Amino acid sequence: MIFAEIIVLLGAIYLGVRLGGIAIGYAGGLGVVALTLLGLKAGNIPWDVILIIMSVIAAITAMQEAGGLDYLVKLASNVLRRHPKHINFLAPTVTWLLTVFAGTGHTAFSMIPVITEVAKGENIRPCVPLSIAVVASQIAITASPVSAAVVFMASDLALGGLGIDYPTLLLIWIPTTYLGCMITAFIMNIFCKMDLSKDPEYIRRLEAGEVSKTVKHEEMQLKPHAKRSVLIFLIGVLAVVFYASAISNNVGLIKPSVVTGYETVYENEKPELFAQLRDQQKLEVIETLDKGAYVNKPIKVLALTRDNAIISFMMMIATFIVILCKVDVGKLSSTSTFRSGMTACVCVLGVAWLGDTFVSNHTAEIKNIAVDFVKSYPPVLAVALFLASMLLYSQAATAKALIPTVIAALGMTAANNGDAYILVASFAAVSALFVLPTYPTLLGAVQMDDTGSTQIGKYVFNHPFFIPGILAIAITVALGFVFAPMML
Repeated sequence: MIFAEIIVLLGAIYLGVRLGGIAIGYAGGLGVVALTLLGLKAGNIPWDVILIIMSVIAAITAMQEAGGLDYLVKLASNVLRRHPKHINFLAPTVTWLLTVFAGTGHTAFSMIPVITEVAKGENIRPCVPLSIAVVASQIAITASPVSAAVVFMASDLALGGLGIDYPTLLLIWIPTTYLGCMITAFIMNIFCKMDLSKDPEYIRRLEAGEVSKTVKHEEMQLKPHAKRSVLIFLIGVLAVVFYASAISNNVGLIKPSVVTGYETVYENEKPELFAQLRDQQKLEVIETLDKGAYVNKPIKVLALTRDNAIISFMMMIATFIVILCKVDVGKLSSTSTFRSGMTACVCVLGVAWLGDTFVSNHTAEIKNIAVDFVKSYPPVLAVALFLASMLLYSQAATAKALIPTVIAALGMTAANNGDAYILVASFAAVSALFVLPTYPTLLGAVQMDDTGSTQIGKYVFNHPFFIPGILAIAITVALGFVFAPMML
């Protein structure tokens, strides 16, 4: 029966890829129905991931309508145009920074035409900087403090439950992802064919008049409150980072304060805890004839969990931008960021639900594989995450589908987290969204490069994003296996 289930899983994903766009999510829902007809129980819908993506997109949409995204693009464009000879390094740096800042790789869209024009002006085949830049925007998701993937990995369901705090994770993932992208850029810069004038497809298009001439750059006219919207968004991101760090166990600046109930602690059962609660928290001691003295220990939780904090902070940021930057709210739903972001939510809904339906019904088998292979060969987890993200189409959805199962399989706890470095180091491998040439930024790069150097081959996998993507992930994961054991 499992073979039939795998056929349904892969068939639904293949259908979605063939249809493209939002239909990837639709096909995921079809796959869920088909799997339930085969006797599987429907998995959990990743509402937390979807809501985080929606809230971040909502804030970025407000910033875009206020002109903030144009301002960021202007800054990035100026950097690229002032140093065109270093386009292969600056292009991925810019898209990496934009993604880390915004928490979504869709911001890379705005940089694609700029990268193409600058590369053409330097007689560099645009496919080289474009391929690295698109890959960098995907890997940067695993280093962004406001991305759904990072927030999930820092939660109690994942690494947070193993006693690894949010700031430590960022200190590992930010440098390793960036270094991975830069080393990849260095390798591509050495080994790739760079001369655009010798590209056969470019020559053909140039002779046919299909290549637009490189035009003189004109200064972009910004909206009055563009800079203000970026400042508000930046303050919001810093607030998210501060709060998420402050509630972590190792920092502990913000402690649980909302009482949701009480736990009875008897002196004769837990004498040390009883004495601590009585003396330090000044709790009332109640005497009983049959069980002895006891105190009622308050059960406290955080007023805002990390997930709820990022969702509410992003909505708050959007509110401030709308009010202080005089944004026309009627235009928000028609922005490119909103449309692409909501499309991503539908894709995550369908494909992640499909993936969780399959994984949750085969937890025992996955645990056996994890115990047998991951402990003996730690890089195997990175390979599994790579393959899963290639199909599940989302970094956050991949992490949510597999990481808790692997943690349970390896018997990890906060007191027994010796193997946690494997999870931390392998996390970047969830960024294999470039393997199947269907991701929006990848397709955008192909369509906007009028030189023809960025093309998808007829064998699906032979496209210019494949090699730099594999290199960047492999190098980032390798760096993770160096950094993580030292910092955990």
